[in-house]
Amino acid sequence: MPKVILTAALTGPIATKEDNAHLPTTPEEIAASAKGAWEAGAAVVHVHLRDAAGRPTADLETARRTVGLIQEACPVLIQLSTGVGLDVPYEDRMKLVEARPRMATLNVCSMTFGTGEFRNPPDGVRKLAARMRELGVKPELEVYDTGHLDMALTLLQEGLLEEPLQFSVVMGVRGGMRATPENLVAFVQGLPKGSVWQVIGIGRSNLPMTAIGLAMGGNARTGMEDTLMLRRGVPATTNGELVERLAGIARALELDVAGSDEAEGLLSLRR
Repeated sequence: MPKVILTAALTGPIATKEDNAHLPTTPEEIAASAKGAWEAGAAVVHVHLRDAAGRPTADLETARRTVGLIQEACPVLIQLSTGVGLDVPYEDRMKLVEARPRMATLNVCSMTFGTGEFRNPPDGVRKLAARMRELGVKPELEVYDTGHLDMALTLLQEGLLEEPLQFSVVMGVRGGMRATPENLVAFVQGLPKGSVWQVIGIGRSNLPMTAIGLAMGGNARTGMEDTLMLRRGVPATTNGELVERLAGIARALELDVAGSDEAEGLLSLRR
C-alpha cells in the first residue's frame, strides 16, 4: 500500500490552557505529548515553544531542552517551528535553527494572520534559508496562498533550496486561502514534480481537508495547534487522539501509515 506521513502539531502559538486545559506547554508536557502522538502513528511532530507563562518563545535553550526531551522519549522526527508567534521578532525566530532539528519551518511570505500580522521579510527569509542549508536542516515550506508558492520557487531558482521540496499547504487561516477542495486541487497542480506535500486544515476544516489531501496522494497534519476539538462538542484531551483519528482515515483509504524511519527516507532528510 502507498505510504503516508502523519504529522502532529502539538501546541501552536495561539491557543492557551484556558482554551483547552490539556494543551501541552512545558517542555516536559510537549515531550510526553510527542511520545503519545508517535505511538498513535505520527512520524513527525511539529513543535512550538512556550515560556514559563505559556507564551510563545524563541529562547534557544528552551528549544534545545525540548528537543532533547522529545528525543529521549521516542524516535519521532522533530520539526521545529520558526514561526513561533506573531509578536516575536524575526531575528529571534531565525536563531532557533541553531538547535539543529532535522526539520524546521520556512515561512516564505508576510501576511495578514487573523487579526494580526505574520512578518517574514524577504531578506530575513533568504538568510534563514541559507543558514538552514548550511546546517542541513530540511525546510518545511509553509504556504498559505498561491503567491507563497511563487516565492518558494524563486528561492529554489536562487539556489537557497534543494529539491525535493517539502510543502505544507495551510488552509483556513483568515488572510490565507480558504479551505476548499477546489483551492487544494489548484494549488497542488502547481507544485514542482517530485515535491512532498501535506495538508494543514485549521479549525473545522482540519478533518475534511486532511481527508481530501490523503485521498489525493498527499500527507496530512493534525494536532492541537490545528484543532482543539476531537468532534463537535468534544474537546481533544491528547494529540494522540487526533493522530489516531487521522490514521484511521488513512487506513480506511487503504493507505499505510509510515513510521519515522520510513518518513526519514520519504522526506529526503540528511543524516
